[in-house]
This record gives sequence, C-alpha cells and structure tokens, in this order.
Amino acid sequence: MNKMSNPIRAARWCALLLIPVTLTTVQGCTDLTETPTSAITPDNFYGNTDEVLGGLAAVYAALRGTMWNYYNQSQVTTDENVVPTRGGDWYDNGRWLEMHRQTWQVTSPMGLEDISGTWNDLFSGVARANQVLAAMDKTTVPDQDVIKAEIRTLRAFYYYLLMDMFGGVPIVTNTEVKPRAQNTRAEVFKFIEDELNATRLVLPDKWPATAYGRMTKGAANAILASIYVNAQVFTGTVTATGLTKGTARWQDAVTAADRVINSGTYALAADWRTNFASTNRNSPENVMVIRHVAQDGLGLTIIMRGSHYNQNPSGWNGFATLPETYLAFDAADARRTVFQIGPQFDLDTGLPLKDRAGNPLVFTLDIKDVTQAAENEGPRIYKFTRDPARVGGDNGNDFPFFRLAEMYLIKAEALNELGQTATAIAQINIVRARAFSPQKPLVASQFSQGTLRDQVLKERLFELVGEAKRRQDLIRYGKFTDAFSYKLKTADFRILMPIPQSQIETNPLLKQNAGY
Repeated sequence: MNKMSNPIRAARWCALLLIPVTLTTVQGCTDLTETPTSAITPDNFYGNTDEVLGGLAAVYAALRGTMWNYYNQSQVTTDENVVPTRGGDWYDNGRWLEMHRQTWQVTSPMGLEDISGTWNDLFSGVARANQVLAAMDKTTVPDQDVIKAEIRTLRAFYYYLLMDMFGGVPIVTNTEVKPRAQNTRAEVFKFIEDELNATRLVLPDKWPATAYGRMTKGAANAILASIYVNAQVFTGTVTATGLTKGTARWQDAVTAADRVINSGTYALAADWRTNFASTNRNSPENVMVIRHVAQDGLGLTIIMRGSHYNQNPSGWNGFATLPETYLAFDAADARRTVFQIGPQFDLDTGLPLKDRAGNPLVFTLDIKDVTQAAENEGPRIYKFTRDPARVGGDNGNDFPFFRLAEMYLIKAEALNELGQTATAIAQINIVRARAFSPQKPLVASQFSQGTLRDQVLKERLFELVGEAKRRQDLIRYGKFTDAFSYKLKTADFRILMPIPQSQIETNPLLKQNAGY
C-alpha cells in the first residue's frame, strides 16, 4: 500500500483540505508572509512537499462546491425533492419551481444562476487540478506519482459530473487560457475511463487516518463502475427528440464494482444510519467522501435545506419530498425513517414543536399549491443528521458520494442486464438485509429480468434517497422527463442541461446542446 512518507505532512494536509482557497491564492503549510499574494505562481510556490500538498488541498476543496448547484439539480429536478414557494421564502425569481418543473432555459433564472454555477464549480476543480499538475512537472517531491494520480482522479471526477450534466464539454489538461473546442460526450467518457484505469493502478488501497478522504483505488473504481452502468447514456447522442443510446458496458460495470466489493477495504455499516451522522467518517462503507467540518462556510448544509425554522437545528424550511416518493417505501423498511412527516418534536427534548403562528407543527403528505405553500406542507428528507458541534447551518457530516452499498446495486443492475437475474437478486438482498427486521429478501422466483429492472430502480431510491443519485438514475431508466407530482411531462432533450450562455458568448468554439 502506498502512503505518505511523512505522516505529519499528511496530518497537515488533512487540515488544509478544509481551508477555502482560490486558484491564485493557494495556501500551504509554510510561512508565506514574505511573498505577496499576487506574486504566488506555480513557478515560485510548489517547491516542496508542504506546498504541493497545499495545492492538492485546493483541488479537494473544490469538491465542496458540488454540494450546492450540482446536488440541488440532482435532487430538485426529480421526484425526490420540490422547493415550494412559502410566502416570501424560496421564490428567488421562480428558479426553484423552474428546476422541479424542468422548464429552465439558457437565460432563465435557473439557467443564469444554478446551471451556470454548476459549470463554473466543476471547471474550477478542473483548472485547479491542471494548475497543480503543471507545477509538479517542474519539481520533485516524495510520493510524486501518487499525488499526481490523486489529482488526475479528482479531475476525472469533475469531468464525470460535467459529462453527467452537460454531455460534451472541452477536455482541458493544461493551464493555457484560450477558447477550447468542444469534445463529444463519448470522447469525455473515454478520457475519464483512460485516466481512471491509469490512476487506479497507482493510488493506495487506503490512507492513514490522518489523510482520510483522499483518493484511493476504491474511489477510482467506484467512478468507473458508475460510468459503465451509465455507458448507454454517457456515450449516446442527445438530439431535440431525445437520446439515442450508445454501447452498453454491463460486464465492465460488474468488474469495476467487484474490484471495490472484493478489495477487503470496505464493509457495510451494521447500522445504516451511521453512514450519515456527524461521525460518519468512521463508517467502513465510505468509498469516496466529500469532507466537511463544523465551521462557518465549511460544513454540510443539506440538513438545513428542509428543516423547519423552529426545528433543531433551526432550518431554512425549503426542500420537501413528494408524496409518491414517501409512499414508495415499505412501512417496515428502516430507511423510511429518514422522512419527517406528521407531528414534529424537538430532537433533544422530545417536546412537541409549533409553527411560527404557534400551532402544532405537522408536516403534511401533500402540498396543495407549490406556488403558495404553507410552512408545514410536505414531508422532509432528514437523512444527514444534525451535528451537535455545528456552527450555524454548517455541520461536520461528510458526504459519501460513493458507498459500498451502491457498488452492490450497480453490480445487481448490470448482472440483471446480462441475464443473471437470480445472482443480481442476491446482491440486492445483501443491501436489504440490514433495512428489515425481520428480514424481507426479494425472492428470485417472483421476478423476471424486466420486473427486476424496475425493482432495481426502486431499490436505488430506497437506499440512496437524498444522495444526489436520482437524476442520473431516472435518465438511465428513461423516466426523467415523465410527469410526477407538481410537474408535467417535459421534452426528452432535457436530460442534458444547456451550455451556459456566458460560456457560449466567450468561447465561439462551443455549440449549444440540442433543444435549447
């Protein structure tokens, strides 16, 4: 197993990961007081291990940017979340309802704010990665190959999210500032695949506790498993009439998932809820996480988006879930407990809560009118639990972008598509086992390949609700643009977001996605 040659440096890096940084003001562990910020460049900064790790921390720090724009669009465009307008709250020029109803345009409020923000967040991560890689070509530090593999894996992850949202985008691997030609989505897929197949051979199986959260073989293999299970979408072509699928890669999905499952590095957490607690960095199930800390601006805020103003913690009272999503869960499924519905109680004292008018706070199943909703309407997803050490809305829970449970579900989906339905069911039952007491396994004789295909989508909802997977899943199953509560059927080209208008205007080599 590869590891940092100096564990003290690894500990310093772990702290650095939590420092907000910009491309031009990367902060390291050394004293920079003699060098003006404006003079810090790749040529004069990355001269030793601490400074390189400071640059690496900047590439990791960009991951937290995915927890707003990318996360929100992965949730609110689907049947998992809706953000109703509640009086004067959460209207924001209509962008939240536009997001849920899938009516965004290139220059609409959501297009100018959220979609453009996603592009900028992700390409910021790419740019940071390229900057540090370029600098490392001019210096030599211990563990250089491993650090480069980390950065390339992070860059591949940012491209994975760009490919997911926008399809074909420019592949940029250097720091030269110039208009870039737009690669096809299939070319972006191949770039990600090649990068990860190279880096997974160099990355360590795991890191010391002081370097928790850094990229590993498991992380690279998990991203590969995900691109392979989505290969028909990611290598397909989207026109104004919808998707023409590319080539399936089901066996490759099984192989990549198996590399994680059989690595001996991960295990399912005995208590499913511990994967989302403020102490979830201790979970044996984490394959790739986005680190957070309970400090102002550095914490996980997903908890706040749905919590009522008078709940503990006092929330923003925005995100609700849909009635059919809540009702899809078996009443005996422990995973159904992530929903808050009905009378609400203080999580510390157990006392009943009241709304702002002094009435009992009762979350309803339905929202009568999402354009003028009451403060108590709609169930809430409370999957990531509050951090006792939180600072305002910033909680220290890490976000597990890939967990071992998902690897079992990816393997099950791929095996079923390969005609191995009974074997696929066995993989699903591994995940279901901890969710039911007494256990309630799926019975192979009750499923055909087609009916299990539908069940896999349900199982992914049950296990991964609130984890930014639903948009991708619905697109893969051809259901993303279907009608659901508070939304009508929309055009199938909306499985891709439009290229932001600001990018089209500044880069004449970009072409707008079909339908926009």
